[in-house]
Amino acid sequence: MSEKKSKGQALYDELAYEKKNYFEVASKSERKKMFAYAEGYKAFLDDAKTEREACAAAVKMAEENGFTEYRFGDALAAGDKKYFVNRGKSVVVFRVGSKDLEKHGMRIIASHIDAPRIDVKQNPLYEEAGMCFLKTHYYGGIKKYQWTAIPLALHGVVVLKDGTKVELRVGEDPKDPVFYIDDLLPHLGQEQMAGNAGKIIEGEQLNVVVGGMPYPDEEVGKKIKLTVLHYLNEKYGMCEEDFLSAELSAVPAYPARDVGFDRALIGAYGHDDRVCAYPALTAVLNGETEHTVLAMLVDKEEIGSEGTTGMQCKIYEDLMEEICIAMGASFRKVRFASKCLSSDVTAAYDPNFASVYERMNSAMLSCGTCMSKFTGARGKSGSNDANAEFVGEVRKMFEKEGVVWQTAELGKVDIGGGGTVAKYLANLNIDTVDLGVPVISMHAPWELISKADLYSNYMAFLAFMK
Repeated sequence: MSEKKSKGQALYDELAYEKKNYFEVASKSERKKMFAYAEGYKAFLDDAKTEREACAAAVKMAEENGFTEYRFGDALAAGDKKYFVNRGKSVVVFRVGSKDLEKHGMRIIASHIDAPRIDVKQNPLYEEAGMCFLKTHYYGGIKKYQWTAIPLALHGVVVLKDGTKVELRVGEDPKDPVFYIDDLLPHLGQEQMAGNAGKIIEGEQLNVVVGGMPYPDEEVGKKIKLTVLHYLNEKYGMCEEDFLSAELSAVPAYPARDVGFDRALIGAYGHDDRVCAYPALTAVLNGETEHTVLAMLVDKEEIGSEGTTGMQCKIYEDLMEEICIAMGASFRKVRFASKCLSSDVTAAYDPNFASVYERMNSAMLSCGTCMSKFTGARGKSGSNDANAEFVGEVRKMFEKEGVVWQTAELGKVDIGGGGTVAKYLANLNIDTVDLGVPVISMHAPWELISKADLYSNYMAFLAFMK
């Protein structure tokens, strides 16, 4: 029999704020939905290890749900379900709502589908010491030593001399070979281990082993290199010069897996930021709404959102304007009325490295999707810093729909920091706030998230769309 609460305790429970573990407060049926939703997400991750593959997977899912391709100038009407592909590396999936655009604006969820990886250089192939290697240039913020001595797969495209584009995806099937970046054995690594962690492995040492069999011809100087070239020519029609017009990436070769005896967590490559992109996509595909809603799945966030496929490109602004024109609405008025969730991951509190976190304002694993009012570094430099009114509005949406969520910042003040695409949407005069899933070991070849937070993110997007 429970004891009656004191007046003070009852008052504290009413007034104080405590984060909730979603697993604890979820019903049995809701936990079942969490786990079922996670299976679809894991399959998406395994299909989408590059931004090109994520874009293609999103298009496939959209078409299976009755969405059709949109081209600038197409007529639009309420109820239309469309997707727009930008250069095969980013995609906007949207539904045209019945609500007045100028009055209610658009509901936008913006995520990115690129992830840290090891890119192959344009003139990469060389032979040395009984091995053939590809020279590389890493992409995004990584700890370089984490990418050595693990199985890697090669993904990407090659545009051949005659203009033909061929796709490579080697290392994912159990029957495929994998690739490898070597590291120094500990017996000879005393000097290496005494150095700065950022220098344990230099960028120019991230060379990928791709072969070791000499071509059977004594007159050839680089026999192992020729074996590799011969294979690439037989399989893909490539010659060495075709690397000049290739985009190839080495990514971890292992699939997404459940972690822990209770299977509450998911370990995988690319949670940042596909753990937000997948819920954004599925919310627009499956959600019920009268608003015009857009899931923007963009490229190049990990290197500053630059280029023709990054969030800073005018193409996304142009698309929103085209939708307004088709619906007879003023783009300026629509922007002012629109709202955006910039959905990117945040750092989950890690008790093994507690010194870099301020616990009260850190995201806790399994306590739901996390709102970050601001990001940036030091004095919030480079941050959107959402206004309190919009935060209150989103908070009210979540309360109404029973979304379990939390707030956090990325580590202690003056320690590190990070940024998202939020400021680029906010620069269009669109109210924007960051919302995303907490991640352990962010930017590592294998990251960790909670199924509860993944599902909470999806539920938050459904609430936002309503």
